[in-house]
Amino acid sequence: MELIGPYLVACALLLMAGLMKLFRPASTARALAPMVPDRLRRPLQFRFLRPLIRIGALAEAIIGAVGIFVPGPVPATLVAASFGVFAGVVVYVRSQGGALASCGCFGTPDTPATRLHVVINVGLALSAVAVAIDAPSGGSTITVLAGQPLYGIPLLAASALCIWLAYLAFSSLAQLHAARRLAGSATGRWR
Repeated sequence: MELIGPYLVACALLLMAGLMKLFRPASTARALAPMVPDRLRRPLQFRFLRPLIRIGALAEAIIGAVGIFVPGPVPATLVAASFGVFAGVVVYVRSQGGALASCGCFGTPDTPATRLHVVINVGLALSAVAVAIDAPSGGSTITVLAGQPLYGIPLLAASALCIWLAYLAFSSLAQLHAARRLAGSATGRWR
């Protein structure tokens, strides 16, 4: 499994984001509320979106956790589908509200949806597709790591660094981009 590193990054991000949204669903509900069609907005009021977000967040966390420990075809396919959906949601959010629209990725307010979100989501989805195609049924991450140099310690270290960098790209870098864009529009210097 050549792309196990990016796949583990994808799983860890799913787990982290799912847990964060599970405990703080309001920001994600606010981010997704504009996506609800007008005819459903009344029955799906904001207070009803939060429990739905929690259910989805729990599913997201479970997919991430199972994917970390059992990188088989089914979990990898679910990870790929999750990131494919996320990429589609970000494209839609950007088309509706521009670069400053919130995506609610990690349950935090005002996390703008950027093009980088789409690129990372598509890349992680593709790595999960590769693992789904290449993964043997019934294997575990332990057996995969045992076949890596130094029992996978360098792979895990690189994956941890990539998790941190992806989190920063989804959160802090996105906020910095939005602040720069706002500052530029206030001074009239933004393209």
